[in-house]
Amino acid sequence: MLGKLSLAAIPLDQPIPLFAGAFVGLVLLGVIAWIVIAGHLPYLWREWITSVDHKRIGIMYVLFALVMLLRGFTDAMMMRSQQALALDAPGYLPPEHYNQIFSAHGTIMIFFVAMPFMIGLMNFVLPLQLGVRDVAFPTLNSVSFWLTCTGALLVNLSLVVGEFQRTGWLPYPPLSEITYSPGVGVDYWLWALSISGIGTLMTGINFVTTILKMRAPGMSYLRMPMFCWTALATNLLIVAAFPILTAVSAMLILDRYLGFHFFTDTAGGNSMLFMSLIWAWGHPEVYILILPAFGIFSEVVSTFSGKPLFGYRSMVLATMAICMLAFMVWLHHFFTMGAGADVNGIFGVMSMIIAVPTGVKIFNWLFTMYGGRVRVSAAMLWSIGFMLTFVVGGMTGVMLAIPPIDFVLHNSTFLIAHFHNVIIGGVLFGAFAGYTYWFPKAFGFRLHEGWGKAAFWCWQIGFWLAFGPLYVTGLDGMTRRLQHYDVPEWRPWLLVALLGAVTILAGIGCQIVQLVVSIRHRDALRDTTGDPWDGRSLEWSTASPPPAFNFAVLPDVHGEEPYWTVKERAREQHAIPDRPRYAAIAVPRNSPTGVVCAFFATLIGFSMIWHIWWLAIAGCVGAYLTFVVFAWRDRTEDEIPADEVARIDAENRAARRDIYATMETVR
Repeated sequence: MLGKLSLAAIPLDQPIPLFAGAFVGLVLLGVIAWIVIAGHLPYLWREWITSVDHKRIGIMYVLFALVMLLRGFTDAMMMRSQQALALDAPGYLPPEHYNQIFSAHGTIMIFFVAMPFMIGLMNFVLPLQLGVRDVAFPTLNSVSFWLTCTGALLVNLSLVVGEFQRTGWLPYPPLSEITYSPGVGVDYWLWALSISGIGTLMTGINFVTTILKMRAPGMSYLRMPMFCWTALATNLLIVAAFPILTAVSAMLILDRYLGFHFFTDTAGGNSMLFMSLIWAWGHPEVYILILPAFGIFSEVVSTFSGKPLFGYRSMVLATMAICMLAFMVWLHHFFTMGAGADVNGIFGVMSMIIAVPTGVKIFNWLFTMYGGRVRVSAAMLWSIGFMLTFVVGGMTGVMLAIPPIDFVLHNSTFLIAHFHNVIIGGVLFGAFAGYTYWFPKAFGFRLHEGWGKAAFWCWQIGFWLAFGPLYVTGLDGMTRRLQHYDVPEWRPWLLVALLGAVTILAGIGCQIVQLVVSIRHRDALRDTTGDPWDGRSLEWSTASPPPAFNFAVLPDVHGEEPYWTVKERAREQHAIPDRPRYAAIAVPRNSPTGVVCAFFATLIGFSMIWHIWWLAIAGCVGAYLTFVVFAWRDRTEDEIPADEVARIDAENRAARRDIYATMETVR
């Protein structure tokens, strides 16, 4: 009745995952008990869990990513400490556990930290910058978020029920085939990523539709903020790339469950087909992560330099060039496969060409700062730190794009250092810049600047201490994923890397303290005008936090920086624009469809992993009935009366009127 599931699935002989799982379980039970006892459950259910408001969903995505960052970083600390102790010694992690840790670390950080962080920021900001009330498909947005949570739940469940895969963050065959991985670890990866991947694909469709079809009146494509352009490119890549991930996962599922042989070399299949397909998704995935960060840096650098973004149109061209070239470079991940010098040469050249539009962006940001009145805020520090760090990652990437160099450095720690140079220095620094920049818009008060800057310096210094040594050990021949080693020359560098990880941990501690201090002193950090940074795009024209309908009256866009134009006119006249004519506004009605779908998706995923067929059928029936109920709903919107819209907007207008009445024109 329970398929392969039994008490033997609980790792009673492995104290680390057992105690870690028990600790996390107790924390979750404590939080749930506090929510119920304090009477917060009805509010959470009504305003957050069932919400289809893009702003609430965006905030939940970012909160989810921050929690998973702590989970993934725990794995990183365990790996760094294991290698520091493992010179001619077994260390404290047995090989089978160490293999699961580095596999889970990569999976969590890419799929459940970097992706949700960027999707959350896009969710929150895009409709506000486009001057619209919500995304194209609000309920689908909720379903996407909760399916992502399902994927993360399954990955973390493997910590205490069964095992996670030991193949690395991608399940390369033949190691991932049933012959060599007979346990459930690879199955956890396949079902978790298949379910969350469907959610991500729906997000891509939702955002592409929103950007192409739902802009404010007068907002042509070349009047969109740069963040909207990078979001468009990102979601076009999602729509094109994630079906490949779904297809290759389905093929491996068929191999493992039904004895197919797509990737079985000894039975007519080809394991290298998996490599080609997974990286046809995987390298566009790198740009899916970094392009939103490029948009964030464009917004932050322009705002804190007090200037329009330099070379706006060249930035648009560079963004779309990256979007197209992203599908032309994937083979550089396996130059050593034996495709031949001609094929390797073509993909090596394309990998160098794609660095050109990225270089254009770097110079445009620098020229934006040049001659501007630069304010060195915490968000600006993350942006400057990105430029310094990412350039090194880009240069090492071009090095690895040269096939003879890649033959020497392939699968070495040099590759690990390069990859983290891009993901931490680019994606995470961008996420933290966006988190700092838009936090007051989401919650109505700024984050503490002092603690934010302390976090930045810990992350920046810690990053170079943690990954700079890995460039050296990689050049010295150290391969990745070593549970132990016998080369004493590597150990000093690995000790420095451990020190770097501890320094990054201090940075994470600073960010936690920053949040706590900011909440405690939120009255002193309050944003009363909705425009704490003297911003330039439409999201800063609304209150902080914005009302459910975003804009009392949809903005009429003229020029590339419509809000800045309106604001300058108000400063010159020491008055805000005339009171508009208000009308009732329809907003999407909250729906439990997302969380209910996630519940049944979890049942399906867990039961398929453990071969509990009756539960899988029940989950499918429940999911189908959920869609039927959703399709037959008779009320899809709530209406906010015009008087209520006027009252809410009057508060924001009054705050801005007081500011502009005393403010001199800024040039």
